[in-house]
Amino acid sequence: MDSCELTVTISTLACCIADGKSPEEIALISSIFMQIGDSLATMAAHQALCAPKDTK
Repeated sequence: MDSCELTVTISTLACCIADGKSPEEIALISSIFMQIGDSLATMAAHQALCAPKDTK
C-alpha cells in the first residue's frame, strides 16, 4: 500500500467511525485516538533512548 492509499484508507475509516455520531461523540473518540497515538510515540521514544543497545 502506498502513502496515498493509506491516507484514503484512514480517511474512510474515520468517516465510518463518525457516521451517526454527534459532534461531542466524535470529539471524544478523536481525543481517545490522539491519546493512543501520543502514548505510542512516547513508548517508541523511550525504547529508542533507554533500551539496552546491542554491544556486538
